[in-house]
Amino acid sequence: MTIRVPRDDVADAALLADFTTLSAIGATPAGGVERQAATDADGQTRAWLGSWLTERGFAVRQDQVGNLFGLLELAPGRPYVLAGSHLDSQPRGGRFDGAYGVLAAAHAADRLRRHHRRTGRTPRYNVAVVDWFNEEGSRFKPSMMGSAVFTGAMPLDTALATTDVAGVTVATALRAIDGQGTGHVLDAGRDVAAYAEIHIEQGRELDKAGNTLGLVDSTWAANKYEMSVIGSQAHTGATAMADRQDALYGAALVVVALRELADRYGTDLHTSCGQLTVHPNSPVVVAREVHLHLDLRSPSDDLLAEADEVLRTRLAEIEVQADVSIQRRFSHTWKGQHYHPEGVALAAAVADDLGIGHQRVRTRAGHDSTNLKDVVPTVMLFVPSVEGISHAEAEYTTDEDLCTGVDVLTEVLARLADGALDATA
Repeated sequence: MTIRVPRDDVADAALLADFTTLSAIGATPAGGVERQAATDADGQTRAWLGSWLTERGFAVRQDQVGNLFGLLELAPGRPYVLAGSHLDSQPRGGRFDGAYGVLAAAHAADRLRRHHRRTGRTPRYNVAVVDWFNEEGSRFKPSMMGSAVFTGAMPLDTALATTDVAGVTVATALRAIDGQGTGHVLDAGRDVAAYAEIHIEQGRELDKAGNTLGLVDSTWAANKYEMSVIGSQAHTGATAMADRQDALYGAALVVVALRELADRYGTDLHTSCGQLTVHPNSPVVVAREVHLHLDLRSPSDDLLAEADEVLRTRLAEIEVQADVSIQRRFSHTWKGQHYHPEGVALAAAVADDLGIGHQRVRTRAGHDSTNLKDVVPTVMLFVPSVEGISHAEAEYTTDEDLCTGVDVLTEVLARLADGALDATA
């Protein structure tokens, strides 16, 4: 297929200028951003995006869980091809994670709008840009919340009632930033023809290989748990060591057990404790309770299940060793899955037509496309992360790779809008 939306140097300059503007909202001194979901900074970012889209003729709408859509009607009465990612960040996170994907989608859609205005040609489908609410899951758990509600993987009421550590609900937080709409904007099963997302890789494979584009063909499996270690509050000086039921000691053993589990299985298992809350968290009190958030990921469903059982056995041993009780529950889990092969082939064809080096990659991280691929044909793309750094202020992707990614996404959107993946629906 002939490339119909050629590279535009002026548009590249505009992309980089807009990215600089976007990165200034919630900026941290070391070059990152802090824009956790439904905070003031997140609200400011969403407002900026809404204004940007409105100025270019998009109809901006928000749904009940805070997903923000920019609707571009190119083929009246027809479904939409969606493209986007998320604007929220981790605490002291990187400025590229998520935000690049939203801005890339906005610029790609606008380039497509200008192209069709110049040519007078009407595509098969309309185009929409989306900022998915609370992809990161740092303030409100679980992650990928907005896209989960959109695709029916999570009930709306469950999402809205979710609280942060201060007890603020999603519904309350969204209202505080004027981020909650009414009703549905789009129906995932009826109004969406396909979805495309571009994201920084957050790993080293592209950087090491010297390729510009990653074609995501599958996901790692993941088990994420919330866990409580229950002990008994006591005096740190007066209570004999043998009499202590130290919840923090038990939690520390759990953290060590997680790392030992990863060492046991090598590169095919990633484990972490990303959040730990201690009660009462006093310097002179033996902890009575500790809440942990654990994460196990693997490319193999079978290995993940085996590692989970090994961890279960070790937790029982820790209960005896530390004289505590451990309450474990799943918070969020998904099996390893494949993206639509037709979508991968489409992205490869675009990269070949544009002369861009590419390779297939498997995503270890969760993305909103993980939810979308279960309901609509989906294309997921990566651009390189220098040294694989992510969820940190040192996160970096070169300007050239950012611009090339938009070139690819624009052409992918153009072909999706012409129905390139209709046979997979």
